[in-house]
Amino acid sequence: MPVKVQDNLPAIETLKHENIFVMSEQRAVSQDIRPLKILLLNLMPTKIVTETQIVRLLSNTALQVEVDLMTTATYEAKTVAQEHLLAFYKTFDEIKDKKYDGLIITGAPVEMMEFEDVDYWQELCDIMKWAKKNVFSTMHICWGAQAGLYYNYGIKKYPLPKKMFGVFEHDVIDASDDLVRGFDEVFFAPHSRHTEVHEDEIKKIDDLKILSTSKDAGVFIVVSKDGKNVFVTGHAEYDRDTLKSEYVRDVDKGLPIEIPRNYFIDNDPQKLPQIRWRAHANLLIGNWLNYYVYQQTPYDLNEL
Repeated sequence: MPVKVQDNLPAIETLKHENIFVMSEQRAVSQDIRPLKILLLNLMPTKIVTETQIVRLLSNTALQVEVDLMTTATYEAKTVAQEHLLAFYKTFDEIKDKKYDGLIITGAPVEMMEFEDVDYWQELCDIMKWAKKNVFSTMHICWGAQAGLYYNYGIKKYPLPKKMFGVFEHDVIDASDDLVRGFDEVFFAPHSRHTEVHEDEIKKIDDLKILSTSKDAGVFIVVSKDGKNVFVTGHAEYDRDTLKSEYVRDVDKGLPIEIPRNYFIDNDPQKLPQIRWRAHANLLIGNWLNYYVYQQTPYDLNEL
């Protein structure tokens, strides 16, 4: 949350220079407060696990957040009980007349397919088009980030020689952006994907800004300059055991999979995985909610 101080306090300029968010008395008095309305489009097959991971991060701020869960109508999930979907999830038709402060689009295990071959691709395009006028800021995660970059900017994804799998070091490229406020210069984040986007293609788009990259995992955080779209190519939301579960699953299926890098203690799958990304995961979501959404979105969502 911002620090509210008197307008003429000498410390203000110093704190601003250090990228500390200081709110003037005048701005604070003029602010109206209401719960943020966030829509989560959950494309993951492990819906309950994913919704828990995302909601956990959304709840770890001082802001009040109301979350609607959405699933696709053009593809029926087979790994979650229909009773759960009917009880807790909405389809696009059920929410398309509403407006939201924020939208989160998760990853999906379809990255080896061409975008247009995904069963719900047209529906996803309709949702992303709808979001331009009905959502203040959208965060895209992993395949959702690749899909968003492709839909909005025509940026393609490319197959990797082997799965990008593990927990990798990342550098902050632009520390002045509010989304990475408070980040360490070097931090960790998990990745689990078979494809990538290329940094040089992103740099050709004037509307995009790269905030973080990894020498091993490539581009990590990209934002549009108006803050309306955030693209995160990894999985900051993952729990301690998520990569382990994926590793065991692939081993059991006989798939070619390496041990997740920089994950297990002593690189031993029999030992406990180390969590080295939780603090920055909370900062990422908290900063997005506060600076990209709460501080910018109109009090009356009908003004979007």
